[in-house]
Amino acid sequence: MFVDPFVDEGLGNSSYLVGSEETKVGVLIDPLRDVDLYLGRARQRGITIEYVLDSHLHADFISGARELASETGARIGASAEAGHPFPHEPLREGDRVRVGDQTFQILSTPGHTPEHISFLLQEKDSERPQALFSGGALIVGGAARTDLLSPDMTVPLARKLFSTIHEKLLRLPDSVTVYPTHGAGSFCVAPETGERTTSIGLERQRNPLAQPQTEEEFLTRALGGLPSYPTYFSRLRDINQAGPTVLHGIPKLKSLSPEEVKTWVAQGGAVLDVRSGRAFCEGHIPGAYGISVRSPLTTWAGWLIPFGTPLVLVTGGKEEDAAVRQLLRIGYDDLRGTLEGGMPAWEGIGLPVDRVSTVTTTELRERLTGPRPPVVLDVRFDAEWRGGHLPQAVHIENGRLPLEELPWPMDQPIAVHCAHGNRSISGISVLARRGYRNLWFVEGGFSSWAKSGFEVKGEAKTISLTDFH
Repeated sequence: MFVDPFVDEGLGNSSYLVGSEETKVGVLIDPLRDVDLYLGRARQRGITIEYVLDSHLHADFISGARELASETGARIGASAEAGHPFPHEPLREGDRVRVGDQTFQILSTPGHTPEHISFLLQEKDSERPQALFSGGALIVGGAARTDLLSPDMTVPLARKLFSTIHEKLLRLPDSVTVYPTHGAGSFCVAPETGERTTSIGLERQRNPLAQPQTEEEFLTRALGGLPSYPTYFSRLRDINQAGPTVLHGIPKLKSLSPEEVKTWVAQGGAVLDVRSGRAFCEGHIPGAYGISVRSPLTTWAGWLIPFGTPLVLVTGGKEEDAAVRQLLRIGYDDLRGTLEGGMPAWEGIGLPVDRVSTVTTTELRERLTGPRPPVVLDVRFDAEWRGGHLPQAVHIENGRLPLEELPWPMDQPIAVHCAHGNRSISGISVLARRGYRNLWFVEGGFSSWAKSGFEVKGEAKTISLTDFH
C-alpha cells in the first residue's frame, strides 16, 4: 500500500491518493478541483483510480470528485446525509468500500459538519486497521471548527464532535495513522501545528481535545479563540452539495488587448492583478484588486472580492496557471481573460496608471511626528494585534475592509501594514476602490518595525473609530 499526500499550502489542506502496488488500483480522498495533479501521479504509479471519496461538504474549496469521475469513470462515494442529487454511492456508518486488496470502513464522525464521515483503512490479511482518513473530525493537535454553518448549530455540532472523538475515534488502536484533510494554514481548523499527519496514540497524548475531560470543558476548548474566516466559505457548501460544474480541465484564458480591458473597466468590470506587491505598487490599472498569487488568492480573493464577480486578470507572464487554479478551487469560475502584454502594454499606449507610495518603518516613525501624520492601519488578525502592535495604530482586520464603516476623509494619509506585506497590498487595493487617494504601503510591516527596536504596545487597547474623524 502507498499513501501519496497532496498538500495545498494556501488552503492548508491535504488530499490523498491511496493505492496498491500489487493490484494497481486506488482511491482519491478529498480532491481539489484541478484533478490533473492526481491523474499525473496515478499514471506515474501505473494505477487506476476506482473511487473518489469526500469526507464532508467542504466550505473552503470546490470538490474535485465530479471532475475526476468525469475524467476517469471512478465512482463517487460521499455521506448519505450530504444529499447530493448527482450520481454517487451514499455511504453510512458501517458500510465498506473495497478497492483491490484494501477495505475502507465508513465511520460516521459528525462535528465539523453534520454529515461528516471518515474512512478507516484495513489491508488484506490484516486484523487491525492501518489508517484513518479523518477529514476534519480529528487533526494534528485539534479538530476542525464547528462554527462554519450557523451560530445556532455551533454548540450542537461541538457536542457531536465531542462524541465523535471520545466515543469513537479514541477507541481505535494507538498505532492507527491519521491522515487529516484540514491542517496548518486552514481556516477550518481550531488548534493547529505545522505537522500534517499523526496517529491515534500521539493525539491521545498531546491533543487538548483528546484529553480526559467533561463535555463542557471540551466545548470551552473547541470554541475558544476561533479566528475569522473568508466570506466565500458561506457559498461553497451549497455548491458542493448540488454538484459543481465539471470543467473538463483547466481553461486557457482569452488574451484581451489593452483597449478591450479599458472598455471592460469603463463598463464596471473588475480587474484582479496577481503580480507581486512591489509590482502592484509600481503601477497598476486604476481600481484593480491587488492580490498576489502568493498571498494566496484562495484566501484573499475569496475574502475581498464578492463571490461570483467576473474577473479579468493582470499577470507578469508567469502567474496565470497558478492564479487560475487557485480561483477555480474556490469557485471563482467567471474568468473573462487576461491583459495581453501585461502592464507594459497598458502603459505603452498611454492608459492611466495608479501607483502606491512606499515607506520604510523608519520613515513612517519620522512622519508620525510630522505636521500631518498618517493614520496607521494594522490589517493583521486579531490574535496578531493582541500579541503586539504599533502604539499609534488602528486595527481593522484585512477581511473586514470591504464592508467596515471607515471614518477618514478620502484624502487622509493612511499607512497600511500587516506582518510582512502581502495582506496590506490587498487591503490597500480595496481602500483605493473605496475612494481613498493617499495610501502608503509600509514596507516590511510589523515585523520590520519590531526588528528595528521601535516601541511596541503589548496589550491591545479598545479603540473607537470615532476617535479618528
